[in-house]
Amino acid sequence: MSHRINRLMTAILLVTVLGVGLVILPGCKKKEQPAAPAAVKQAVTAAVEQTVCPVSGDPIDKNVSIEYQGKKVYFCCTACVAPFKADPNKYADKLPQLKK
Repeated sequence: MSHRINRLMTAILLVTVLGVGLVILPGCKKKEQPAAPAAVKQAVTAAVEQTVCPVSGDPIDKNVSIEYQGKKVYFCCTACVAPFKADPNKYADKLPQLKK
């Protein structure tokens, strides 16, 4: 009888340890986040870095932008795009995404 109880206790202990291991171990693995596409990263970085319109100095509107030297340049309104395009060098030093 003692042998039977001993085997039963061992089986219960083994099942308990395995059950706990199966619950804890999967949580220990580091979950990798999928990488965002390069275009999304570039847009997010530019939006974070540039907060003011290079022409007017007003806050940017993320819906008003152009590509310049491979970077997104944001403006406060569509009226500021033309002056920038006419003389981008005049405003380039105000753009943090163009600074190296």
